[in-house]
Amino acid sequence: MKLRLHLFEFEDQPWFPGVIRAGMMDYLRFMITRLHTYRPIAPLMAEGLRRSGQSQVLELCAGAGGGAEDVLRALRAVGLTDARITLTDLYPQPTAWQYQQTATAGAIGFVPAPVNALQVPADLPGFRAVFSAFHHFRPALGEALLRDAVQAGRGIGVFEGAGKHWLELLLALTLMPVIQLLITPLIRPFRFSRLFFTYLVPLIPLCTMWDGAVSILRLYSPEALLAMARRADPAGHYAWQAGKVRHAWGPQVTYLVGWPKSQ
Repeated sequence: MKLRLHLFEFEDQPWFPGVIRAGMMDYLRFMITRLHTYRPIAPLMAEGLRRSGQSQVLELCAGAGGGAEDVLRALRAVGLTDARITLTDLYPQPTAWQYQQTATAGAIGFVPAPVNALQVPADLPGFRAVFSAFHHFRPALGEALLRDAVQAGRGIGVFEGAGKHWLELLLALTLMPVIQLLITPLIRPFRFSRLFFTYLVPLIPLCTMWDGAVSILRLYSPEALLAMARRADPAGHYAWQAGKVRHAWGPQVTYLVGWPKSQ
């Protein structure tokens, strides 16, 4: 699919109720972790960390931290036994993050204050990573996010858990809402509000279905990601690569990674 439409997403709106956003993010975290969505990019992440001289991942736009535990396990499996992840977001979700921090004995930490991915504080170190969120940024803002990493001299990786195919769009509108209704009682930590807004007033599944479909339409191709990276790094100080990696069972992950050539 070559078409890119930057349509309305509920999650982007500052007025959107936090309880509904949290329910949507919890569902995405659960699915990304259970499907091991980002496990195929572990070698890319590991190379980025090594090239950047880092063992710390600074996750931007983390939402509920979807996939962080799985990524951590995958990094350690490829030899980065001291890898750690710090979660940040403009809309922090410390309740969900605390659950992950406890489950990983502190290997996953978080910043409880809002963090703007376009102006990351200088005192937050690490290889920057954006999972399932870069499509929220229009081209100029996506370029600004990459430029902020370049100006700070930080390695960065952008990863989207889809290959942008029409079948993915169809599944987002049909199968995924049904799965959400089935698995919601299994999601932890437990929230009564998640059950209420899933089954009694089904705002969480309806908004998830819409935002999921729009997310696929918003995805950037590897070529578009590379073009943005080169505009963000006009002096060519970074080594960039972009493409798609495939799971053994079919789905793809679209990625962009970059690090200072000097490192």
